[in-house]
Amino acid sequence: MKITPTTLQHEFIGLNAEVVRSLHSSYVGIKGKVLNETRNTLVILHNNKKTIIIKNMAVFHFTMPDGTVIEIDGKIIVGRPENRIKKRIRRRW
Repeated sequence: MKITPTTLQHEFIGLNAEVVRSLHSSYVGIKGKVLNETRNTLVILHNNKKTIIIKNMAVFHFTMPDGTVIEIDGKIIVGRPENRIKKRIRRRW
């Protein structure tokens, strides 16, 4: 799916996420439900454990409520979620 600015303004808490690429090799393959989001991290419930993933170091696949899967580079979504939702995002791709 093509990423649009409205996609980046979506709320990620509650969505299923998977780390597909990362500079930190142990992050790759972590998948589960997003429990919390801070400025620099995502907390994912993986194997009934909370795992903290640094956004800056990973590429994520998010499964949207309608079932579509989108790939988002974590560097694009770094920032407070409440500010990202309000902010007008210019295209970087």
